[in-house]
Order: sequence, then structure tokens, then C-alpha cells
Amino acid sequence: MAETKRQQHIVAIGGAAFRAEPENLAVDHYILNLTKKKRPTVCFIPTASAEPAEGIATFYDCYTRLGATPSVLRFFQRTPDLRETLLTKDVIYVGGGNTKSMLAVWREWGLDVVLREAWKRGVVLAGVSAGAICWFDTGVTDSWANHLAPLDCLGFLADTCCPHYDGEADRRPSVHDFVTRGLVPPVLALDDGAAAHFIGRSLHRVVTWKPNARGYTVKLRRGAVLETEWPHTALAPVSPR
Repeated sequence: MAETKRQQHIVAIGGAAFRAEPENLAVDHYILNLTKKKRPTVCFIPTASAEPAEGIATFYDCYTRLGATPSVLRFFQRTPDLRETLLTKDVIYVGGGNTKSMLAVWREWGLDVVLREAWKRGVVLAGVSAGAICWFDTGVTDSWANHLAPLDCLGFLADTCCPHYDGEADRRPSVHDFVTRGLVPPVLALDDGAAAHFIGRSLHRVVTWKPNARGYTVKLRRGAVLETEWPHTALAPVSPR
């Protein structure tokens, strides 16, 4: 009997994930449930934040208590075979930080190619902030010290993504400016506490775990910026065991 083709999932988290709110792991639980495995394997890639020991320890603690088997992929120590490491996992989770530097490291090592293969095979891809925008054609990033800017990303998903839409004061006006000036295609803007779940290249739903968190499409229509709120599904709180 032929093997059933696995769906392709990407979960892009706007902010307020396990490091910011380890007492509520609702979105992390949601991600793990997509695997339909009793004890899914999940690999954390914290390249964007230069692989901090504290962040890695928090990831291990949270995901172990959710019933997963966690691991980490490092590029600033001796780096393992990427295909062997990642293609055997159920989930790949990318942390936040400097997106531009992260992508430069990934492309030098060929990780971008391996991630696309993993996605096509049905490994669930997820991440927060830098780990959210990296999957899109374009991301709105604060990789530069003094300003936000559009950045070419991996292109698994169409258009633009901006995280922290309500969490940082300059996000909304910058997105509106980029859209007005035609610097970016339509933007999926995600508040802290909101995530966009894609199946294939189509947005399946927006999920939230903070009361006022939302997701929006921001685009230009007849010369004016149009911001449209997506319907959302509120996730029940999940406390680690």
C-alpha cells in the first residue's frame, strides 16, 4: 500500500512564545499536535540569537514537559550532518533574533535547501519572530540597529510577514509606510500572542492565546492602506506539566 502523503505545515508565531511566556504553552502544544505523534521529535534552531544557553535550556524544559523529545541544531559549535539531523524530525522550530545574520549562516551551510526538503516531506516547520518571517518571500525585520526594513527570505510562503505588530511601537507605522511606497507585497501582520498556521502555501487559520492578539492582512487598495483582521481561533491555556 502506498504511503499517505503528509500535509505540509508551517506555523508562524508573531511573538510571546515559550521563552516569553513559559507558563502558557498553548501554541507549542498546538504545533506538536499537528504531528499526530504521541511523543514527537522536535529540533530547535536558535541561530538568530547566537545559540544562547539559557534559551536552549528553556526550550528543552518546556518541550520535554509537553511530552516531546527535543534536540538542538548548532552552527557555532561543530555542526552535524543537516539532512540526517533534520529529515528524521517531526517538528523544526526556529527561534527569534537577527534574521539577516541567521539567513546568511543558513545559506552558507545549505540549510535553506534542507529545510525546503523537510517541508516537502511533511516535517512541521514553526518559529517565532525571525523564525516566523523566514518562511516568506519577504520579512519585516529589525536586524539593523536603528530601523525596520524589508528582507528577502526563503520564499516557501508568498508575500510578506511582520511579527510583533502590536508589541513594538514602530511596527504598524513602518508596515503601512512600506506598503504605501510599494516596497513589499501584501503583509501578514501578527501580534504578540498570535500565530498563522499554513497548510501548503494557504493560510489555514490564525490562532491566538492572548486576549487581544490578532492577525491582519495589510495591503494597498486604491492608493490607501487597507488593514483587514483575520478571523481567529482562541487556544485554551496549556500549562507545562
